[in-house]
Amino acid sequence: MQGRGIAWLSLLLVIVGTSVQCTSASRPELPPGSPFAEEVADPESWFPQGAAVGDATSTSAQIWIRTASQVKLEVQWKAIHEARLPHEGGQAPRAGWHRAVVETDPGRDLTAMVGLENLTPGTAYEYRARVLQADGTTIPAGKATEVVAGRFATAPAEDEPAEVTFVWSSDLGGQGHCRQGAAPYSILERMAEERPAFAVLLGDLIYADDLCPVPPNAPGGQFVAERLDQFRAKHRYQREAPALQRFLSAVPVYVTWDDHEVRNNFSGPHEDLTPAGLRAFLDYWPVRTPLGDPRRLYRRARYGAALELFVLDARQYRSRNSDLDGMGKTMLGDEQREWLLQALSRSTATWKVIASSVPLSIPKGGTLLDPGNDSWARGEDGTGFYEELKLIVDLILARKIRNVVWLAGDVHFAQVNTYDPDKDGKTDFYEFVSGPLAAGTRNAVAPASDLQPTTLYSDGGFANFGVVSLSPTRLRLRIVDEGGRARFERTFEPRPPS
Repeated sequence: MQGRGIAWLSLLLVIVGTSVQCTSASRPELPPGSPFAEEVADPESWFPQGAAVGDATSTSAQIWIRTASQVKLEVQWKAIHEARLPHEGGQAPRAGWHRAVVETDPGRDLTAMVGLENLTPGTAYEYRARVLQADGTTIPAGKATEVVAGRFATAPAEDEPAEVTFVWSSDLGGQGHCRQGAAPYSILERMAEERPAFAVLLGDLIYADDLCPVPPNAPGGQFVAERLDQFRAKHRYQREAPALQRFLSAVPVYVTWDDHEVRNNFSGPHEDLTPAGLRAFLDYWPVRTPLGDPRRLYRRARYGAALELFVLDARQYRSRNSDLDGMGKTMLGDEQREWLLQALSRSTATWKVIASSVPLSIPKGGTLLDPGNDSWARGEDGTGFYEELKLIVDLILARKIRNVVWLAGDVHFAQVNTYDPDKDGKTDFYEFVSGPLAAGTRNAVAPASDLQPTTLYSDGGFANFGVVSLSPTRLRLRIVDEGGRARFERTFEPRPPS
């Protein structure tokens, strides 16, 4: 590995070194050597849901915080490590703490979002927040007060040939597998042990349309959400899990939603609950939306020379699942589809990773309430979104866009496919499917044959997540179960430009 790659890897080793730091609180016994060694926020504290960082680029990041009541917060951040080796030069991060003052907003369920700008590429940062004013009373700076804190790292600069490791999965708390036992969602510990630069979370991070029965789960989730306050309560219930708080304090996230953030297999324009579900989702996740389009979830991020990430929204703009497939049917909507086609065409990264909450070729049938195939694949009933997918595939082939990787979840089993739609014997793109994190598991289903897939791995019946470590010269994939054991491992070499 080149020197700068080594420096970037060493940077990743520090981002999980400090988790949420708060006043002492009782918590479950953790396994020996757990990366979650620090205390988590007391549920009765100012910060009952902790904090999170998301959409970290080379120069910016979003910090999310929620408080127990309306307060004014002081948020501070500073660089703690520089990725570049001293002899390689480059701009050094500015020293010292930077500061912002924000108020938690009752109109956003007492949450606050702080956008950090002008950060230094390839650099680890720490942040902390304390209550500055509550009930009209200012708390002096010198007075001891509870602090919520965490770390994250900015992406390396676009020309850095650094190795990047990230994790991805979906489906947390479904089919009654919610906050159970002394250490719920312990699979998140296994994810943090991978020391990822970031995590891609592909939705179903609440199950708004499902119950969390008590027992065996902690109380608070035994209802179906039908109003904005109930959608928010579902998010609060999840975020009060200590393991999730610790994970979000240590690992920056890129998040999108899927159906259970609202209702099973929903299509946004045709579902009355879409506005409430989307509002709650944006209240509770650190998503950077454009000023002119505050509902937009699709976005992209660059991580050095090796990686460009494209995060899709497969719910907000989609046609009804029950509509027959054809040129007028869409999962992405015209604007998002055109954005993706142009962004793929312009990308100079070695690996182009597309995060889609639903898989490409795995059939995902509907229900009596919502008939029609819910994934990209064409169903036996003539539904699905294959024609739109074919437009994207045709562009990949026509413009010879190499090394495209699709990430997916939603189907509750793991699968790894390569695709050769032009039948020339060479892989044109890949699909990696993982999950669930904590939900009902299913037996694996073979992919549809339209795009000429070759299945390298397909297995179900266990919780899992995916790990990708990539550089300009290789991509290493692992599917890891909740015990930390790799169920599948393979290294892929990039195809050179033609």
